[in-house]
Amino acid sequence: MTVTTTTSANVIDVTDQTFATDVIERSKTVPVVVDFWAAWCGPCRMLGPILENLANEFNGDFILAKVDVDGNPQTAMEFRVQGIPAVKAFRNGNVVSEFTGAQPEPQVRQFLEGLRPSEVDLLAKQGFEWEVNNQPAMAEESYRAALAKKSDHFPAKIGLGRVLLNQGETDEATSILQSIPAGAAEKPVADALLAGADFIKHAAGYSEAELRTKVEDDPDDVASRYALASLLAAEQRFAEALEQFLETIRHDRSYNNDGARKAMLAIFTILGEEQQISKEYRQKLANALF
Repeated sequence: MTVTTTTSANVIDVTDQTFATDVIERSKTVPVVVDFWAAWCGPCRMLGPILENLANEFNGDFILAKVDVDGNPQTAMEFRVQGIPAVKAFRNGNVVSEFTGAQPEPQVRQFLEGLRPSEVDLLAKQGFEWEVNNQPAMAEESYRAALAKKSDHFPAKIGLGRVLLNQGETDEATSILQSIPAGAAEKPVADALLAGADFIKHAAGYSEAELRTKVEDDPDDVASRYALASLLAAEQRFAEALEQFLETIRHDRSYNNDGARKAMLAIFTILGEEQQISKEYRQKLANALF
């Protein structure tokens, strides 16, 4: 097994065990370029120093992750590495560009230049920084500026939709988030945000005590049960919400256009599929449906 060591701030060694975290997850915030190599490979020894020098020169515009295929065959197999050196660039968890074989420095530089953030990317990043620093007006301005330059920039749409939802601008936020197409890397996040807006909508005007009384008096009152589940989800009491959405499905799966099933899937996205509660209720959902 290869020991993971940090070569520099911009160059890291990655193993089968750390690939998901160091490459897939990290690529959601910065491009990660993976160099699949081996010590016995002559072309690898030619390409490796070029990639490392450029990673340090670009200074954080991308991270170079080096994978020794001899010590980490699982990752090499998963990404169908048939010849080395093989270079694959990841963004948002997906391979967006790649080449195989040693390349001269000018071609490698051109390849890497294509990964640098655009002006629109930088505006969206600035919007996110304003957002996390509790400056929603400035965040909204940056996200709108990004979308004015590129109307289908999905990270900016996610950010603007999130900011608008937090400010109560539900209609515009919903329209923006719904415009993100199926298959886009940002679609699960958009669906989760839309579900959050739906939770707030269905819980509006009700108290938990009132809804629990209604459900206890009439277990078949799916409207009240769905509203109760939505209220609990809006308060981030997800385990309780999942149980109530599951009961809604058991009583009437078709209610609100299959809304309870969709709400559960959105909560799994919010929590993360790897969480035990997500695994538990995904199995319960499967049992209820089939």
